[in-house]
Amino acid sequence: LLCPCLIYGAYVFLPFDAPLLPTVSARLVYALRCAAFATFPVVLGMIISGISRLCSSALEPFGELQREVEIHRTYVSQSVQLFILYFFNMAVLATYLPQELLKLIPLLTGLFAISRLIFWLSYAISRSFRVFGFSMTFLPLLAMLVWNLYGMFVLEPENLLS
Repeated sequence: LLCPCLIYGAYVFLPFDAPLLPTVSARLVYALRCAAFATFPVVLGMIISGISRLCSSALEPFGELQREVEIHRTYVSQSVQLFILYFFNMAVLATYLPQELLKLIPLLTGLFAISRLIFWLSYAISRSFRVFGFSMTFLPLLAMLVWNLYGMFVLEPENLLS
């Protein structure tokens, strides 16, 4: 319930509009540029993971990892997987959204980045709290997937592969 409320509140109250993007290629470039900001939590996780590995007391590279190192490694691998899903869904979503709803692209990108950081923080505190950050990442991703499938099979079935 929190994700739709956050997106709606940001859509209504944040004072920016998406630029005029009449072509599919311009929309894909817009989605690509917005997705670059979503890589921030992943890159930050990679940096912290590398630092935690350097600072760990284990000298064997293939030995058992400490909890701190394992947390960052798990976060980075899961974030990369979710980013790939997010990026492809965002690219497809950008082609189906009407011009007045293209403001959702940067808002969903911001939600993805903040959600991954919340997941990382809650996962570091306790593994039982991580469901909140994961659901804030995964449920909007699932909503984008449902909208994309609806757009492909219901709204424009004649342009499915073109």
